[in-house]
Amino acid sequence: MAGQRTVRASEENLEPLEKGLFQDEDSCYDCNYCDKPGTILQSFVPEGKTLFPEIFQTNQLLFYERFQAYQDYILADCKASEVREFTAEFLEKVLEPSGWRAVWHTNVFEVLVEVTDVDFSALKAVVKLAEPYICESEVSTFTLECMKELLDLKEYRLPLQELWVVFDDSGVFDQTALAIEHVRFFYQNIWRSWDEEEEDEYDYFVRCVEPRLRLHYDILEDRVPSGLIVDYHNLLSQCEENYRKFLNLRSSLSNCNSDSEQENITMVEGLKLYSEIEQLKQKLKLIENPLLRYVFGYQKNSSIQAKGTRPNGQKVTHVVSSTVRTGLLQSLLRDKLCKEEMEIQFHSDPLSAVNACYEGDTVIVCPGHYTVHGSFSIADSIELEVIHHGKTTLDNCVLQCETTGVTIRTSAEFLMKDSDLYGAKGAGIEIYPGSQCSLIDNVIHHCKEGILIKDFLDEHYDIPKISMVNNMIHNNEGYGVVLVKPVIFSDLQKNTQDETEENEAMKLKTSVEADAAIRVDLEELIQCTTGKMELHVKADLSEQAEGNYEIASEIVAASTQKGQMRKKRLSELGITQADDNLMSQEMFVAIMGNQFKWNGKGSFGTFLF
Repeated sequence: MAGQRTVRASEENLEPLEKGLFQDEDSCYDCNYCDKPGTILQSFVPEGKTLFPEIFQTNQLLFYERFQAYQDYILADCKASEVREFTAEFLEKVLEPSGWRAVWHTNVFEVLVEVTDVDFSALKAVVKLAEPYICESEVSTFTLECMKELLDLKEYRLPLQELWVVFDDSGVFDQTALAIEHVRFFYQNIWRSWDEEEEDEYDYFVRCVEPRLRLHYDILEDRVPSGLIVDYHNLLSQCEENYRKFLNLRSSLSNCNSDSEQENITMVEGLKLYSEIEQLKQKLKLIENPLLRYVFGYQKNSSIQAKGTRPNGQKVTHVVSSTVRTGLLQSLLRDKLCKEEMEIQFHSDPLSAVNACYEGDTVIVCPGHYTVHGSFSIADSIELEVIHHGKTTLDNCVLQCETTGVTIRTSAEFLMKDSDLYGAKGAGIEIYPGSQCSLIDNVIHHCKEGILIKDFLDEHYDIPKISMVNNMIHNNEGYGVVLVKPVIFSDLQKNTQDETEENEAMKLKTSVEADAAIRVDLEELIQCTTGKMELHVKADLSEQAEGNYEIASEIVAASTQKGQMRKKRLSELGITQADDNLMSQEMFVAIMGNQFKWNGKGSFGTFLF
């Protein structure tokens, strides 16, 4: 807490309330509301509050934990008008009605209280001052007598969201602390004062809670452009202010004499305010919609003016490197910086390099660990390269691509997780042979194609090694995943039809067995990624599993054909290759949990060249 604080505590029965140090904040929380021995939550002592006891630390819950609590336990399929009723019913089941202490937290003071009862329908707790009396405030007027008078005016009933439960390691009050945290978070971040008057076309959770919750966590994780965040908060404040004015006007109308001039003026003002409120609410809903949010980010950045070429017409190569070693510098001079009279600028991070670029410049990002806060946009046409033969990791990034997306070149290793990529005029992710690509928990959307895999028929390059786990690939113009392979694959199939009848008979005899083997191996590949070695093919696959299975089937089949052609070429040279195992063609190290929705041409496609 900033500023000078005044701390008051009665001297009678003063017990040592300082219990120690901060504990690890990266703890897991349980939203299953089941009885467990001992606490599952961490304790927390805010800085400066040395006389206050520890409180439960509940404000760092993850997205899925809050999502599960609101969807499964609190709101379910309720309407906006039923939110308070559903919340009260939930609290009745999990909240301890008495016997626990809490810190009553306001913008002016904090005081220790004891809960004696709970008014569930009003979402309030009946309290009394705890002994010893502990109060902390920036002003000195909150004496014991003043606090008693204040509580008396409130009839000793306080909103639950203003109470922070005192820590208890027995586990008895875990559910109470979590439940109050969910109520507090909901009314601070999700609920809007006009929600109750909205038409309940479908359940409130789907319509309002989920998109607002996702937006809240997208903002926390820097997934939303800062300008769009400012716009959203401004719209929200303006809408709340106009709604308060509208409620006051509506209240004054009920007190006016009918057909009076004042009533007519008030009605006109009310209609004007109502129209403004509706427009503001629509803008808020568009930003809250995760599928439309990127459009606003695109529009915000589309106004950025390009610098154009430098006045002297010269192009500059920008080298990004945290440290420059002799070997790296020699490699750069040999492979990248070999032109005469080339101007080179060195930067410590990608953001400063991009900001220094003009039209036609090149940015070379050397191996290293770089952290970029917020977002940056490239208005000019420049070339951005990640050094080949290295490993690049993108974690919790937002890539708004206006031309191409991310290209993983031969021999490069790429890991992208918990990131959002959209807007590419080509493929969002382009994977070359001989590369390694791991995509985990990402969203790839609104691109020409989602992921493009280049499987060239060239014995000099190995097939790429790809892991795709729990990605959402949606709203791409073409396919979710596209495999690019040469027409010679089709020629290979055509040539096999010209074999002798004896070979045809042999192939016919083994075709069913081979097909079954491929399916078993594919299922084994998918199941291995989940740690379950089940070798049967499920009869009723979900849409998600079908998308993953379809991709794996086609990729493995193409890789098998490629292997056959390679062995044929080697055989002509007198070289034999003994490994005929299908799984030796491991293009996919793992493929599971991916979702494909609303892609223009479907989940998977093949392009022959």
